[in-house]
Amino acid sequence: MKKITTIILTGLMAVSLAACAGSGAQTSSGSVFTAGTYEADGDGFAGSSNPVHVKVTFTDSTIESIEYTATGETPTVGGAALPMLVENVLAAQSTKIDAVGGATLTSTGFFNAVNDTIKQAGADPEKLEPQAAAEKAEDVEATYDVVVVGAGGAGMTAAITAAQNGKKVMIIEKAAVAGGNSSYATGGMNAAATHYQAEQGIEDSAQLFYDDTMKGGHGINNPDLVRTLAENSSAAIDWLDSIGAPLSNVGQAGGASTKRQHRPVDDEGKILSVGTFLVAHLSDTVNEMGIDTIFSARVDEILMEEGKAVGVHAVGADGNQIVIHANSVVITTGGFGSNPEMIVKYRPDLEGYVSTNAPTITGDAIPFLQAVNADFVDLEQIQIHPTVVQADGSLISESLRGDGAILINSEGKRFCNEILTRDVVSAHVNEQPGSYAWLIVDQKMFDASNVIAKYLDRGLMTKCETVEDLAKLMEVDAGTLQETLATWTAACAAQNDAEFGREAFDALLSDLSAAPYYAVKIAPGIHHCMGGVKINTNAEVIDREGNVIPGLYAAGEVTGGVHGGNRLGGNAVADFVVFGRIAGENASK
Repeated sequence: MKKITTIILTGLMAVSLAACAGSGAQTSSGSVFTAGTYEADGDGFAGSSNPVHVKVTFTDSTIESIEYTATGETPTVGGAALPMLVENVLAAQSTKIDAVGGATLTSTGFFNAVNDTIKQAGADPEKLEPQAAAEKAEDVEATYDVVVVGAGGAGMTAAITAAQNGKKVMIIEKAAVAGGNSSYATGGMNAAATHYQAEQGIEDSAQLFYDDTMKGGHGINNPDLVRTLAENSSAAIDWLDSIGAPLSNVGQAGGASTKRQHRPVDDEGKILSVGTFLVAHLSDTVNEMGIDTIFSARVDEILMEEGKAVGVHAVGADGNQIVIHANSVVITTGGFGSNPEMIVKYRPDLEGYVSTNAPTITGDAIPFLQAVNADFVDLEQIQIHPTVVQADGSLISESLRGDGAILINSEGKRFCNEILTRDVVSAHVNEQPGSYAWLIVDQKMFDASNVIAKYLDRGLMTKCETVEDLAKLMEVDAGTLQETLATWTAACAAQNDAEFGREAFDALLSDLSAAPYYAVKIAPGIHHCMGGVKINTNAEVIDREGNVIPGLYAAGEVTGGVHGGNRLGGNAVADFVVFGRIAGENASK
């Protein structure tokens, strides 16, 4: 195998455009295309409301250049995939190529738009066969201090921490882009006794954070891991500050006794999605620190010598073999929320549920961790989230309910305390006629949040100018709906929800007293795997006999024990930052 120190794999290798001449059915003049520039749209992640727009220039024999506009794409997912898609289509001179892993919707929309321009140029996209790459990717063998498997939030945090300790670090990522499920997080990060809380007069403590998390997890969490999470959360916020990723807005999330969910804001003070914000900053830091990354490579084995983890084996996108030797290995591959067979194996009752997870989150680590005798805990503890758009698995953030959104059923009535834990609210939704509900926000909430604006841009939410319009959208009686809204507004004024006992009125951004309103139809969907590989407070992986596996660490959703039987909103981000830092720190020693 070839020994190297740096490699970044992003998909198809570039080929000479000249070599692509004549690739496809020719016109009567002998040309493949009618030369010129053509434009088209394709439905990406944001759908038809904010499509992927392409501007493609053709010579008579080649696809010469592709420009695109895609303001509706998530920057760290579709936004990161589009440059790769352009490169790969130009290299292949065809759209009959693989989508970028983790960005399937964006890839499909891009391909559809380019295919439209190919037709406009007088060719049939189905007859344009991909051109062979000039050379296949070579096998790789290299040595690092630390190898991290997975470039999500936990993986990048661990890698950065190890690099800050002066270690040479390699990340291997299955998808073509960084982020994983972390890119999909929209709420915030729970942390206690932070400087942001102190500056805003919010009283909190690690003990209260611990108590809330144990209660939310129904007491089956590992108390030591929860204590570690709570006691290190404030320092994790400080660490994010240090890499230029401040989470300065503090709101309320379900199951929390106080305002603890830390969120990013833009220059105007509008709330942003925490996942895309953190993934962007973590990715930038990874690049700035020169941390090597291999994308589109699937790890299938942990290399062991005399009982110690000493590296990993992976297979690249072209089938090339990758061997990374290392002093320590950190596993941060996420859960298995996008693996229906594995979901049903552990929870048959969840068959048919839509998933909010990134498509690459399929539990790949479980087999290779089992092969090294790692122990697992709580694999049957799979969380469903109450507010999921059923058409595509889009998650509507829990932070909206903390800020003042309410849930209304098909009869036009509220039916529960909206900021109870996710499992409880999901159960209430499933009990309603039709097993669905509508989530309602107003203009004041919309104006304060870019998160809600993105939902509208993507066509998930619908704007209703009046209560009557809202009732028509929901197909409920307008009088009943008006009474429901008025009762809620009165409860906000009295700070007493006599119907369902909701509290934390001081965290509300609005009392929903005035139109226009924005609404989205939701129902529960698979969201988070609380179970996973067993670790201790040092993020060391534990084997079936209860012993530490030397050199092997894990962090994030791939692990079990932190969340117990139910994860509180905001704790996943806390989990990946806190335990990502611990894994990176200890893997450095």
